[in-house]
Amino acid sequence: MSAYLRLIRYKNLLIVAATQYLMRFAIMQPMLAINGFELQLGEVQFFMLVLSTVLITAAGYVINDYFDTRTDMLNRPERVVVGRRIPRRKAIVLHWVLNFTGVLCGFYVAFYVGIPLLGLAFVFVAGLLWFYSTTYNRQFLAGNLIIAFLTALVPVMVVLFEVPLLNREYGEILRIYQSSFNYILAWVGSFGYFAFFTTLIRELVKDIEDYEGDAGQGRRSVPIVMGIVNAKIIIVALISVVLLSLAFLYYAYLRVGFYGETDYLSLAWFLFFLLIPLVLLIYLVMKGKTREDFTFAHRLAKLIMLSGLMYSLVVRYIVLTSL
Repeated sequence: MSAYLRLIRYKNLLIVAATQYLMRFAIMQPMLAINGFELQLGEVQFFMLVLSTVLITAAGYVINDYFDTRTDMLNRPERVVVGRRIPRRKAIVLHWVLNFTGVLCGFYVAFYVGIPLLGLAFVFVAGLLWFYSTTYNRQFLAGNLIIAFLTALVPVMVVLFEVPLLNREYGEILRIYQSSFNYILAWVGSFGYFAFFTTLIRELVKDIEDYEGDAGQGRRSVPIVMGIVNAKIIIVALISVVLLSLAFLYYAYLRVGFYGETDYLSLAWFLFFLLIPLVLLIYLVMKGKTREDFTFAHRLAKLIMLSGLMYSLVVRYIVLTSL
């Protein structure tokens, strides 16, 4: 059982599920409550949405390990389970079972919402993960962008399935007051934006970490094609984009809280859990020389991603205390 749990990256799956539940209950629910609205997607249906996302993500991990066994033997031999503890045939069967079940759950939620075409999003994601594992993760930058896009899609999926029901229930009120639920999309979209860039940064750091093994397998990662120095410059540029985005977000939208006073709680969270760690990450990337250096930087990038996600709880606290 432990081999299968390692294969599907159960810790990452817990984070995926937590992300969607936090978007629902830490962002959307309090934001709607402050305006007198309620969530419309049922708890069972939302669980099915989360289950679909988790199952398809797990299938992606399985198929990636299936095709990446040789590279992983060079980069992370201690983590290889396909072909060792789990037969390759069982791995591919598990992949298809997870994908089929995940897509089925996704179509159920899409039909419940009344937009069956939304179910195709799950087919698209499953197919994209397949082609990522077979082709794109060996190509220059394509694999990095795909993973960053899919990570950003995790929180956004919550909005895609909730807003149609909200518009159906409160459409008349929205027309009277000439309003919309765009503010919900903006809040959740901000988390998706952060997830995209921090994932892209983490992926590029990981590519430097795995330079030797990737080069031995003929991969065309950014550090292999452009050189490690140029890859570092790109990472620093991306981190700078995130730093500037956070500064703009706070100054333009969060500086003045719901009470009309300075939002010191958000300022403290941004400063100590996001801005300072990001600056530290720049230092680690620029000074890094060994694989161990970039392994540490990779882990810090993960912690920064988690800190960004946990800010949703700060938002919930601020909103609810303003009611």
